[in-house]
Amino acid sequence: MKFQDDLNPLVVLLFRLVLALFSVLTFVPSCVLGVLSVFYSSGQVHYGSELDRARRTKARSVSGRPEGPYRALSATKRLLSAVHPGVDTLDKMLEYEALRFPHRDFLGTRDVIREEDERQSNGKVFKKVVLGQYRWLSYGAAHAAAAQFGSGLLALGQRPKTNIAIFCETRAEWMIAAQACFMYNFPLVTLYSTLGGPAVAHGLKEAEVTHIITSRELLETRLQAIVVQVPRLQHIVVVDDSPTSCSGLPQCISVHNMAAVQKLGAKPDNAARERAQPRPSDIAVIMYTSGSTGAPKGVMISHSNILAGITGVAERIPNLCEDDTYIGYLPLAHVLELTAELVCASHGCRIGYSSPQTLVDQSTKIKTGSQGDSSVLQPTLMAAVPEIMDRIYKNVTGKVEDMSCFQRTIFSLAFTYKLDQLSKGHSTALCDRLVFQKVRSLLGGRVRVLLSGGAPLSAATQRFMNVCFCCPVGQGYGLTETCGAGTVSELWDYSTGRVGEPLVCCEVKLRDWMEAGYRSTDKPHPRGEILIGGPNVTMGYYKTEPRMQEDFVVDENGQRWFCTGDVGEVHEDGCLKIIDRKKDLVKLQAGEYVSLGKVESMLKNCPLIDNICAYANSDETYVIGFAVPNQKHFLVLAAQYGVRGSFTELCNNRTMEELVVKALTEAALEAQLERFEIPRKLRLSPDPWTPETGLVTDAFKLKRKELKSHYKDDIEKMYGGK
Repeated sequence: MKFQDDLNPLVVLLFRLVLALFSVLTFVPSCVLGVLSVFYSSGQVHYGSELDRARRTKARSVSGRPEGPYRALSATKRLLSAVHPGVDTLDKMLEYEALRFPHRDFLGTRDVIREEDERQSNGKVFKKVVLGQYRWLSYGAAHAAAAQFGSGLLALGQRPKTNIAIFCETRAEWMIAAQACFMYNFPLVTLYSTLGGPAVAHGLKEAEVTHIITSRELLETRLQAIVVQVPRLQHIVVVDDSPTSCSGLPQCISVHNMAAVQKLGAKPDNAARERAQPRPSDIAVIMYTSGSTGAPKGVMISHSNILAGITGVAERIPNLCEDDTYIGYLPLAHVLELTAELVCASHGCRIGYSSPQTLVDQSTKIKTGSQGDSSVLQPTLMAAVPEIMDRIYKNVTGKVEDMSCFQRTIFSLAFTYKLDQLSKGHSTALCDRLVFQKVRSLLGGRVRVLLSGGAPLSAATQRFMNVCFCCPVGQGYGLTETCGAGTVSELWDYSTGRVGEPLVCCEVKLRDWMEAGYRSTDKPHPRGEILIGGPNVTMGYYKTEPRMQEDFVVDENGQRWFCTGDVGEVHEDGCLKIIDRKKDLVKLQAGEYVSLGKVESMLKNCPLIDNICAYANSDETYVIGFAVPNQKHFLVLAAQYGVRGSFTELCNNRTMEELVVKALTEAALEAQLERFEIPRKLRLSPDPWTPETGLVTDAFKLKRKELKSHYKDDIEKMYGGK
């Protein structure tokens, strides 16, 4: 974080004097606490500071060879796969927690008090909402609701081991419906609520579903138009109180609301019917990926796979217990959010539901002056994809730049000081209280753990979240094919650019990729394609030919592995760093290899842009790109050079393109990218890339195929019409 103003020497001196006085007063207590601090490693108790914990060896190769496999030190003898003894299916997990905490809050929802139209300064009108307090459903009540809903679905003709689909936004009803399906052994087909019609129809047809669970809005805006393409569909269950009918649907399709199905399931005759309990090896979820590289594929995930995955993730969250509150707003059809919520459910935590449009006080749908979900819920746990954290980072740094010189100086000094103290393993209570408390309050003020996944998190954003939100960021790595589990960094490890050591449920090994020059014998660190093995590795792709399942392999010991396509290196302490991706690697005409993902992650920190996609043709000598500018900084740049026009006009201005390329080149060189890796030409887009546009996934990963098609004409122009 850099601010160009010269720091006032008097302010700097005063700041340092205050910190010195505070450090002296807290020196003895901090020393005592440091001596008494304990941590567990390999079943033994050790004494030391957080810095000692961060530096210790965290994983090792159990074979002794540089390619691995590598396991966490606490799992070198045996991989773990169960959260609680005897709980080997997901229905048993909820039953276990309902018996432990029958009256404890489980699922929370805010009621909409009113909706209003709010006119913006530019004349546009946006829908805004005022929301009430959270209304909670207990563990016992949620278990009963799920049992009734599952019984009702059975009465409507849904059968065990027969697929049922859910096409719905993240909300409490999604989790209740999922738990019902787990109880009654209905494999749950999950579809993103932002998927386009053809992708939804593809998933429903391939899975041959007869029943689908959805919301009123999605029924009316998405589903109604494509049901004729799903010949087996018979029942649509709407999670809202209405409708009980929908015009325009084929007569063979019945519409029910969730409450009516639960009421049907509660009837004595239906409630008394014996349910077919699932086995650990039965399919719990068929999760359709968001299709970043083509048509969505359904990943078959068993009960035992999910339980292994959540066992690994839960072990990496210190002191996880029923006192924690999690805020759920990412798509539950994404493995990151589903795993995170099931981790919380397995430990009796509260889960309060939100959305990206209502998450904070400044969110797009929150009426000015009213509170966003974080302020009301005050969560202690939160999962986020890097795109969300990058937005928060740019939003806060933009506000800092608008502060007075004095305020900016204090913030900059506090930021630098705390960053230095974190690197030494020290806390900074005074800075946290006086400087960063307001920033921390953006997410409710109580977040103690942030989990990041879905894409690489930039070092700048990670450092910012560590410092300003006063909580560690556990950066993780996993895929749908591994139940979202793979590695997660320990929370006291403040190093950046790494994704931590293997979870206790799995192991990691490296496979040489000779073409690109990655070998396990490389120095100083072994490198290669990352393979993840263990009980969390899923069953494969649904209805896909064996030759298309070559990424799943079984070794001579019966261990199942997934070949990720990502390239990593393992450091001396056993932590993994992602350094490349096979599918993102392009060889230029002169023979240089360019990692497009690496280029994008480096350039996204440039304040001039909100998003960027790098592109290269193998028969060309240079890289090009498409980018969405940050409107505020982009307009400032235009004014600085006297370029006039609306935001859209400026995005189509050749001079502005050249200015942005110049700024990106400077940022790229500072980030130590090679000249051949830097985009030489750029096409600017005034419209943001959202899941609704189809250019990014629900986890905000770039859809390269769709972006290439969308910018086809621009690619030809940037490459000289070849």
